[in-house]
Amino acid sequence: MTTIKAIEYHFPTNYITNDPHNKLTKKLGISMRYIAEQGETASDLAIQAAEKLFAKGICQKREIDFLIFCTQAPDYILPTTACIIQEKLKLPTSCGALDFNLGCSGFIYGLALAKGLIESGQAKKVLLLTADTYSKFIHKDDLGTSLLFGDAAAATLITESSDDGVGPFVYGTDGSGAKDLIVYAGGAREPMDSEALIEVADEKGNIRTRSNLYMNGSEVFNFAMREVPKAIADLLNKEQTTLNDYDYFIFHQANAYMLEALRRRLGIDKTKFSIQLKDCGNTVSSTIPIALKREIEQGHIKNGDKVLLVGFGVGLSWGVCAIKVSA
Repeated sequence: MTTIKAIEYHFPTNYITNDPHNKLTKKLGISMRYIAEQGETASDLAIQAAEKLFAKGICQKREIDFLIFCTQAPDYILPTTACIIQEKLKLPTSCGALDFNLGCSGFIYGLALAKGLIESGQAKKVLLLTADTYSKFIHKDDLGTSLLFGDAAAATLITESSDDGVGPFVYGTDGSGAKDLIVYAGGAREPMDSEALIEVADEKGNIRTRSNLYMNGSEVFNFAMREVPKAIADLLNKEQTTLNDYDYFIFHQANAYMLEALRRRLGIDKTKFSIQLKDCGNTVSSTIPIALKREIEQGHIKNGDKVLLVGFGVGLSWGVCAIKVSA
């Protein structure tokens, strides 16, 4: 059986504040976001988060059996960034290491991979790192994305346990929506060239290039409102539970408007629903572990509480899981 043993997170030093008088700022519920330096990568942030976790003394580096790194901003096309992190953290060479490319649902999928490794007897301690630097893909004059995303990393230690604290899971994928959250240029399908850097204004006046992040906000919102309630219903059916059986709810911190719409749709009490993005924005794969850590620190989630985690976004991809908190 499996449990989440510890979480730490890390933000870059630099930050940007959103105009408090801007209507979109108020709608999104984000007042500031952390932005990585030009030469600072997602792996740099992940390493800082991991070092904070090890500094707590909960686990020694030599005890890590597997390193999983979730990012959409790898250091290189190859080698695997997790291999670079293994060396920089000085984890044992007996440690397995891999990357997986997933965004807003990435933490849920990472938990599932860790649980599988542990419960199949392949590992006892798994270090799950999530980190993204979307700021490197965003055009400053694209208000659809520039007021929303922040850079961050989280480190989560998952271990074997006598009490099952992770799962079950429900997953979902709809690749027909890939075009609604995408960076077109820079991969094998559309290599980076001079045309990828041409700035174009859309019908709302937002400016971006093919190398910048494009988000169809209305379609992503519709997707979340359509699929998230269904996925939660599937998990409740699998667990034979109701929403009343959960002490707290942590959804991917997309933006305050979307979170509030989902909360109302599902009828979840405000006092049991996490919104932790005002001072950091949408940090993609790290939103859930950051929110979980903060809610525990603030006393909203206590030892033994049952928490529902929900990730959804780029892919389009979604995942839901139940956890039991072991403080």
